Amino acid sequence: MSGTGNTQGDFGSFAIDVRGLSRSYGGHTVVDGVTFGVRPGVITGFLGPNGAGKSTTMRMMIGLTPPTSGRCTVLGHDYRHLPNPGRRVGVLLDASAQHSGRTGREVLTLSAMVMGLERTRVDEVLELVGLTPTEARRRTGTYSLGMRQRLGVGHALLGDPRVLILDEPANGLDPAGIHWMRGLLRDFADGGGSILLSSHLLREIEVIADELVVIGRGRIVAQGAKEQLLAAGGTFVRATDDRALADALTAAGIDHTATDGGHLTQAPTDQVSRVAAAAGVRLTELRAAGQTGLEDMFLRLTADHSRENPKNPKSAKSAKSAKSAKSAKSAKSAKSAKSVEDATTVTTAKDATRR
Repeated sequence: MSGTGNTQGDFGSFAIDVRGLSRSYGGHTVVDGVTFGVRPGVITGFLGPNGAGKSTTMRMMIGLTPPTSGRCTVLGHDYRHLPNPGRRVGVLLDASAQHSGRTGREVLTLSAMVMGLERTRVDEVLELVGLTPTEARRRTGTYSLGMRQRLGVGHALLGDPRVLILDEPANGLDPAGIHWMRGLLRDFADGGGSILLSSHLLREIEVIADELVVIGRGRIVAQGAKEQLLAAGGTFVRATDDRALADALTAAGIDHTATDGGHLTQAPTDQVSRVAAAAGVRLTELRAAGQTGLEDMFLRLTADHSRENPKNPKSAKSAKSAKSAKSAKSAKSAKSAKSVEDATTVTTAKDATRR
C-alpha cells in the first residue's frame, strides 16, 4: 500500500482486494468508494472513529451486507464463491454471536464437521487459544467476554486459513491475553498469512500492525506502511491538483503515501518543491512532517469525521440537542422555583390572615 500512496494499484499481489466498495441506505452513504489491499505476510490495521464504516466494510467483504457498488475479492474470489470458505478465510466479527446454549467444544466441533475437519483439530485449537478442557465443556453463555474472544479467534483459525478478518479481537482480554493475541497474530503473518485487523486499542495496533488503513465518514483518509505514516522527519505536501502532484512525485521516483488530503514522503522539502515546480503543480502546503505517534496521527486524520468535532453535523446536532435540553431543564427549574415562591407567598398570606 505504500509507494505511490494511491488507493489504486496492482491488486494482483493482494490477498484481500477491495475496490470502490460503497454502501448506502436510502440517501445516507455509510461507505463511500473504499479501495485498499491486504498483502500476504502482513498485518494491516483498519482504523476509524465509531460509525466510520469499518464494520460495514468488513461485512461487505464476506457477503453479509451486499454492497451498493464496488467489489471485494479474497484470494482472488468473491467470498461467497469460495469453496469451503472456512478453510481459506477465518472471520471474527462478533464474539458475542456464539450460541449461548452450546459448549465451547460443541461450537468448534459443529464447525469442524461442516468444514470436513478431523475432531483432533478441535483439541489443537482449544489448546492454541488457551481454553482448558473444563472451560471447553462449559456453555458459552457462562463465558466472560475474554473467553468468548478466545473461542471466536479459535473458530477463525479452525480451518487453518490463509487469511484472517478480525473485528476487535482483543476486546475484553486482560494484558496477558492481549500479549498472547499479539504473538498469535504475529506468528500467523510471519508464516505467510494475511490479516485485516480492526481495533480501538491504538497502542496494540501501533505495536503489531505493519500497514495501516484509516477510514473516516466512510472514506479512506490515509493508508500506507506504518513506519512511513509515523516516520520522523520527511515532508508533508498538499496541492490544488492532488492527482497531478501524485503523478509528479511518482515520475521523479519519490515514494509517497496519501494522507490527510495530501502526501507524506521522506524526500526533503526543497526536492519536493522543485519537482512540483517543474511539473507546474501549485502547492498549497509544504512542511516538515515531524514525529508523531499513532494516537496523534489518528486524531489528526479523523478530526473532521469525529463525533467530538463541533464542525461535524452530527456533533453540532448533538450539541444543539444538549443545549436545548439544558435550556429546557433551566426553564423547568425556574418554573419550579417560581411555583415554590408563589406557594410560599400564598402560605404566608394565609398565615397573616389567620393572625
